[in-house]
Amino acid sequence: MSSEAAGSVRERQVSTFTALARTVQESGLMRRRYGYYWTTFAVLTALIAATFAAFVMIGPSWWQLVVAAVLAVLFGQVMFLGHDAAHRQIFESGRWNDWASLVIANLYAGMSYGWWQHKHSRHHAKPNQVGADPDIKTGALVFHTEDLKEPRSGLVGWFTARQGWLFFPLLLLEGLNLHISGIKTIFGRGPVKRRPVEIAFVTLRLGGYLALVFWLLPVGMAFAFLGVQLGLFGLYMGAVFAPNHKGMPIVPPDSRIDFLRRQVLMSRNVRGGRATDLFMGGLNYQVEHHLFPSMPRPNLRKVQPAVKAFCAEHGISYTETGLLRSYRIVVEHLNRVGLAARDPFQCPLTAEYRSAR
Repeated sequence: MSSEAAGSVRERQVSTFTALARTVQESGLMRRRYGYYWTTFAVLTALIAATFAAFVMIGPSWWQLVVAAVLAVLFGQVMFLGHDAAHRQIFESGRWNDWASLVIANLYAGMSYGWWQHKHSRHHAKPNQVGADPDIKTGALVFHTEDLKEPRSGLVGWFTARQGWLFFPLLLLEGLNLHISGIKTIFGRGPVKRRPVEIAFVTLRLGGYLALVFWLLPVGMAFAFLGVQLGLFGLYMGAVFAPNHKGMPIVPPDSRIDFLRRQVLMSRNVRGGRATDLFMGGLNYQVEHHLFPSMPRPNLRKVQPAVKAFCAEHGISYTETGLLRSYRIVVEHLNRVGLAARDPFQCPLTAEYRSAR
């Protein structure tokens, strides 16, 4: 295709999304939902306060592990709210959204807003693109084999070949990892906007939390409490974020894709009702969220029919599945990639057969 023809195609693709964006804007779905967000913030604050009151009243008892589980879920919901603020969904003012994110993420959850924002913005810009999306960067898990310099062998190879089955157990460590990553960022040498505020909020939140837990509970029980809270928090976060893109197409590093297709083709929605919306913090509408990241969370459900119809009209694949099915897809994908990482010369049919066993 000539450069002129390619340019003409890109112009049509851009104008296609512009038409959709104009329709959505005119529908009023981009307007702020202050009542929803203030109510959500107030309810979460009250529930967290009540849970800590229960923690103090129960005292040294193994029933505290139930409290830890409740806190894991509440802090997960807090992070969804912080995610919304980071995407400018709550206020019109960028400064107000920044401060909301700092209070919600750093002070309420003990996470670094700056670290999250930097990582998550890169993901949104180029989802599932090798070398650009940090969420598919090879580490303990292999999400693709394009940047593997050599096959994995030995114990690492054994682990990688079974990484799909081990994925959800590994998420029990993700809560701790998220906190450590944030701490390394705010105390590191890289640029962090409002670093003193981030350090103060995270130190106050984590220091106060640990002091309370170890003051009220015996050492062994305190560690068990923290293990349950951090483990379930990480599992919850991973169980919500994994279905969104894992198992969807991987984009080579040099590929050029228009915004509309880049966001739709690499994203997966999760079907469900209001309970699913609550459980996943609105991230079950991943396609709509990627197309309109600053759209308030409660409006994503409303815009979905228009986006689905638009994609069908323009022949763009729109992926949607159930929650349990999405988990199965993630596990199968990771196992398949893991087998390829162990032996990149393996017959694809053999790999498919072995990963299904």
